[in-house]
Amino acid sequence: MRRLQRTFGRLSVSLVLLAGIAGCVVYETAPGVYSPAPPSTFDRSWSAALGAFADEGVQITQQDRSAGAIRGTLGDIVATAQVRQQAGGSVQVEFGVSGNIAANPSLKDRILSSYNRRMGR
Repeated sequence: MRRLQRTFGRLSVSLVLLAGIAGCVVYETAPGVYSPAPPSTFDRSWSAALGAFADEGVQITQQDRSAGAIRGTLGDIVATAQVRQQAGGSVQVEFGVSGNIAANPSLKDRILSSYNRRMGR
């Protein structure tokens, strides 16, 4: 009889523990669910080109994001940037300067250097 009571007691304790464990639910958050999407390569390049103009003191006079065109001035010099999305997903960026280039002959190189720095190159 005593043996039956001991077995019944152990069985009862085991059932209580199992019921407690079965009631525990752990939900794990899927990785990356709450992180924002990274900017596209076009967006990064566009922002870097605008920033490069600002870094070198070029006053932006026109910008058309849908056409990828940026135009600005620094004194008598006109600086331009053309940002194009390529078919394979890469982005091509071209910088140009015109006007009184002799007044600031290294402007184009400095804009390109600033752009590369902003792109992490």
